[in-house]
Amino acid sequence: MSEKTNEFLKNRLSEEDYRKLLAIDKPEMHEFVADYIELCNPDGIFVATDSPDDIRYVREAAIRNGEEDRLTIREHTIHFDGYYDQARDKARTKFLVRSGVDLGPNLNTIDKEKGEREIREILKDIMSGHELYVRFFCLGPVNSEFSIPCVQLTDSAYVAHSEDLLYRRGYEEFKHRGRSARFFKFVHSAGELDERMVSKNIDKRRIYIDCEGAIVYSVNTQYGGNTIGLKKPAMRLAIHRAQKEGWLNEHMLVVAVHGPNNRKTFFTGAFPSLCGKTSTAMIPEESIVGDDISYIRKRGDKAYAVNVEAGIFGIIMGINSKDDPITWEALHSPNEIIFSNVLITEDKDVYWIGKDGKMPRKGINHSGEWTPGKRDAEGNEITPSHKNARFTTALKDLKNADPRLHDPDGVELSGVIYGGRDSDTCVPVLEAFDWTHGIITKGASLESETTAATLGKEGVRKFNPMSNLDFLSVPIGKYIDMNLKFGSSMKKPPRIFGVNYFLKDEGGNFTNEKTDKKVWLKWMELRVHDEVGAIKTPTGYIPRYEDLKKLFREVLNKDYSRDDYVKQFTIRVPENLAKIDRIKKIYETTVANTPPVLFEVLKGERERLVKAREKYGDYITPDRWEGER
Repeated sequence: MSEKTNEFLKNRLSEEDYRKLLAIDKPEMHEFVADYIELCNPDGIFVATDSPDDIRYVREAAIRNGEEDRLTIREHTIHFDGYYDQARDKARTKFLVRSGVDLGPNLNTIDKEKGEREIREILKDIMSGHELYVRFFCLGPVNSEFSIPCVQLTDSAYVAHSEDLLYRRGYEEFKHRGRSARFFKFVHSAGELDERMVSKNIDKRRIYIDCEGAIVYSVNTQYGGNTIGLKKPAMRLAIHRAQKEGWLNEHMLVVAVHGPNNRKTFFTGAFPSLCGKTSTAMIPEESIVGDDISYIRKRGDKAYAVNVEAGIFGIIMGINSKDDPITWEALHSPNEIIFSNVLITEDKDVYWIGKDGKMPRKGINHSGEWTPGKRDAEGNEITPSHKNARFTTALKDLKNADPRLHDPDGVELSGVIYGGRDSDTCVPVLEAFDWTHGIITKGASLESETTAATLGKEGVRKFNPMSNLDFLSVPIGKYIDMNLKFGSSMKKPPRIFGVNYFLKDEGGNFTNEKTDKKVWLKWMELRVHDEVGAIKTPTGYIPRYEDLKKLFREVLNKDYSRDDYVKQFTIRVPENLAKIDRIKKIYETTVANTPPVLFEVLKGERERLVKAREKYGDYITPDRWEGER
């Protein structure tokens, strides 16, 4: 650290905060903090360590500042984002890239010099009148090869408080690593606030990501998906680093499936929104390591995964006591929880769409005072809670949290699951032939149908490779190649499965019950240990009827008919061929540098399906296949 920077910090920080900051022997971090203090010009600065007193200071600041309000249960608080600041801003989320760098048509970019100049102009004196919180966190477990130290500068106590629940403390990790720390940097300001303490200047909302400099800027916004830098913005930084170092950062849950004789088998799983990711992670009979983001590394000839986070920033709409008993219990416990953009009732309780009980007749929500039928300036009816309303809580407070949640070694990974919303093509559960086949036909080919509730038009298929399209920082072709190389270099990589909880019959009825996913998980657990056989089809291995019948009785205590089995596991050749054609066209026309093996694998799958159709017809029931594995 230069003498000039040292003097600046001495003058701007209290003696205590200066001491806290300088206890970390990382001059690069000191220069970063000083630069943005000078640029943003806050009225006050608080440097937080990992101590309970410092964490409490930030929580109480959110109340003092009016960003949060206390609820009936002591440790529960409520936060509101601005009415037009309720989701990730994809249009204004951009990568800063140097001239000549091409990330492909799917990634939003801006010239690095231009973007830096713009963001610094917006940040100039933006924290005047605000207090700046200097926070230290760790992505992944601390004291681990997975650990990535992070420093967050924010003038929002709500953002800092949220990160206390979502991430592991990082001050001591910074001290431990000292000058060897390779850290991520985040700068956030909510900007000018209105009388409700929400961001006013939404037109100047920006989320800019500089992978080369390992820094994320977020300004004039409070919504967590834009402002909690260690969440999805940090995924872009980590994917960029992982691509260079040979590991993976995936948009995946991590769950332990409990097998015979107290065995636990760990799976990761990628599902686009509204495709069953949370319900899979939260199955009561299993245990959760993570619900959203994972780092995956090789050690020897095995793969290991960790949950990047330590908490949940979860969608609350639809959570009820019957379908979500564990989450429901957690939300009614005295544990620390931040509710965002739900309805506050007169007695300081909260209500959200789909909650048990009657809807209140009035309250306060993200629009202000609310009564049924209220409409916004555009004439849209305002629901009691926003459809993207959230809850933030620590995973340790869920009764199904796995004891290895914070294991610095990670958990040995046995399987990878890909699932999308698909009404007419894929069977409920299927195992890929091998890693390459799985990455290409299950991961790189992942699609999900939209619902009327989300886009107003039902059944439109959205291409979303590995459920990670929105969070990539490298071109899609390179990202697919990363995944292929990761597993192909291992003698026995994790097995890959595809699941589909939304298959319908000819009458438009779901062929699965909501609880059937419990059986599919148990079958996958047995498969990775070679304890059940399977039937080989042109698209992968499907379960045998006898095995599923036994599992339905053991897991759900119900009969499983052969008619249901045939409906669910009939191979629908025309629909599978149409999907191959769709995916092939996407990679041919919109993705640069697609690995050639992708087209070879899709061609092989098409040839197998055509050959089977010639022999058996368009719709091939499971009993027609011969041979088992």
